[in-house]
Amino acid sequence: MHQAEFTISALCRQLRVSRSGYYAWRDRLPSQRSDVDQALMTQIKAIYTASRGVYGTPRIPATLREQGVRTSRRRVARLMLQLGLRGVCRRRRKGKPKRPGTMVVAPDQVRRSFRAERPNQLWVADATYIPTAEGTVYLAAIQDVFSRRVVGWSMSARQDAELMVRALQMAIRTRRPTQVIHHSDHGSQYASLQFRQACAAANVKVSMGSVGDCYDNAMAESLFATLETEIIDRQLRHRFRTRAEASREVFSYLDGFYNPRRIHSALDDRSLVAYEQRFAQEHGSVANPKMNRLSN
Repeated sequence: MHQAEFTISALCRQLRVSRSGYYAWRDRLPSQRSDVDQALMTQIKAIYTASRGVYGTPRIPATLREQGVRTSRRRVARLMLQLGLRGVCRRRRKGKPKRPGTMVVAPDQVRRSFRAERPNQLWVADATYIPTAEGTVYLAAIQDVFSRRVVGWSMSARQDAELMVRALQMAIRTRRPTQVIHHSDHGSQYASLQFRQACAAANVKVSMGSVGDCYDNAMAESLFATLETEIIDRQLRHRFRTRAEASREVFSYLDGFYNPRRIHSALDDRSLVAYEQRFAQEHGSVANPKMNRLSN
């Protein structure tokens, strides 16, 4: 950079290094560890890009292990720092308890036992909102407790019973359950006559948890916290312009990444779809393995 202005000897004196030491450093071949680090950084960057900038540690080391590369979380963290890559982390905030009001409340058939031995045995549901420049858009989603897979969702400018019914109808079309429990909070939309009739027509048992209990429907709320961290928070600098844009992004995230590709530590670092596929191979197909690509 300054060769035209200063000699090598002058620069070495200024930096207090020897000329021989400088030439030895310049002509030295990269170490084997340096070569391995370069190759590892290429893989880390590819995994990070494929995760939409979401993965950090420990998900990148877990993905590397699936690819046959064994390395430590500390080494991955060091290389990510060199690459200027950073995974997303969840924000902590206090939730507000939801109160039932004067409505028909279904009995709690789960009682915090959020375990399922097979798909289509227990579903959990909840709703959230996404801000856009055009106004708020609401998202209703249903998860299968067995694999945490999102089996039904719907988005609308209004948070009404129809929003919940469309999410339920998508789950029924794509999973075709014979007997399943639908567990939610005490939201008025879930307690509405329209929603209860839709459940009865599909032979879906309705269950509602206790009021103001953050642990009662934690799985559904965890999905929205992840969605907020990996989609909504990343968009704050480039806020969704319209509800349609937000709907497309959420659909792409759920259908193209969260269900088929995003690994989950509780599922032995497998994706939700891969976890169900392995169960189907070992026990026979008990769930529709191919989710229909449906928009709402």
